[in-house]
Amino acid sequence: MKIAVIGSGISGVYAAHYLSQQHQVTIFEANPYLGGHTDTHNIVLEEQNYPVDTGFIVFNEHNYHFFCQFLRDLGVTSQPSDMSFSVVNALSGLEYNATTMDKLFCQRQNLLRPRFYRMVMDILRFYREAPALLNSTDDALTLGDYLQNNRYSEAFIDDHILPMGSALWSGPAELVKQFPARYFVSFMANHQMLKTSDRPEWRTIVGGSSTYIQAFQRSFQGELRLNSPVSAVSRNSYGVTVKTSLDEQQFDRVIFACHSDQALRLLAEPTQSEVEILGAMTFQENEVVLHTDANLMPKHPKAWASWNALKLSEHQSRCTVTYYMNLLQNLSAPEPLLVTLNCTDRIDPAKILQTRTYHHPVYTVNSLAAQQRREEINGQNSTYYTGAYWGWGFHEDGAKSAQEVIDLING
Repeated sequence: MKIAVIGSGISGVYAAHYLSQQHQVTIFEANPYLGGHTDTHNIVLEEQNYPVDTGFIVFNEHNYHFFCQFLRDLGVTSQPSDMSFSVVNALSGLEYNATTMDKLFCQRQNLLRPRFYRMVMDILRFYREAPALLNSTDDALTLGDYLQNNRYSEAFIDDHILPMGSALWSGPAELVKQFPARYFVSFMANHQMLKTSDRPEWRTIVGGSSTYIQAFQRSFQGELRLNSPVSAVSRNSYGVTVKTSLDEQQFDRVIFACHSDQALRLLAEPTQSEVEILGAMTFQENEVVLHTDANLMPKHPKAWASWNALKLSEHQSRCTVTYYMNLLQNLSAPEPLLVTLNCTDRIDPAKILQTRTYHHPVYTVNSLAAQQRREEINGQNSTYYTGAYWGWGFHEDGAKSAQEVIDLING
């Protein structure tokens, strides 16, 4: 069959790689490069080259089954990473790194702060009590309501769980509070984050995440059309027509490997189910800056971690995150290579190396309900939908949803 794949993020390249072994596959990509959120930048410091990721960074072998098999098939290697987490509250001056007891109390005054002890005790209580949500079917209960109903301390909410959620899902704290509580906890439980030990080892790709995109491109047996934004997709009893500014092509099947809102805009005549399901998925725009400005990092050296959440003093509900790429990617660079979300105004312009804009899914009661209706539209009218937004929004979710489409097409 002739199959069109619209988008070249993890879902698009995964589907295209395996389907091209049996079918004629054409990838349409609006950008001049492949990869979507897989985005590696080659930074030169003191005549040395450092590949730095600003989108997809880490994975683990325990949870990322489909993605890891993809890497093995492509012959791509990985290395252990560091997944330490710190929080800085610019209003109170609090700093801690939740890795070891020494780093947890890197500010020795925390030993004398009752608020800090309440936070630590509530972390342990959350690990103990939150798994009960997994037995619930209530997706209407938000994380914010769950925390309030169960009388969790402000210290735990403001200085730990919301900053952690902001870091994980690349979104503001207020959006994290609106996450369905069961969904939030199911992710943490699935990734073994509701315990203090025996967590999975996280890994990064040697040479940067785009290494696997390059390996895919070398082995891809189909047609690749870069700089080719699709303007419309129409369907009839004979198949599908994919239209760009240059031409239009006929295919037997089309796979939307772009975001759901983009797919909905491209459909010439969406069905009512497609309007309802795809329209229920919303996305948050995030500005991402690669830079060397250490002012956004904790003041105490022991508080420096791979993931560094910062609650800003002038916006108590505003939380940003800075990734310390030297630690995450094992880069021995002479300067700190940092990736910060949504805080460009606080970064010294002279220290900015790259700027990107990504869109991440927002999880609400409505979007979760839409996820459960995927079968209503997936595979109907010669049309398939894949993307990380069908799961928790991570690389494995994109690979898994692509494998489901492959299974549908190949029967």
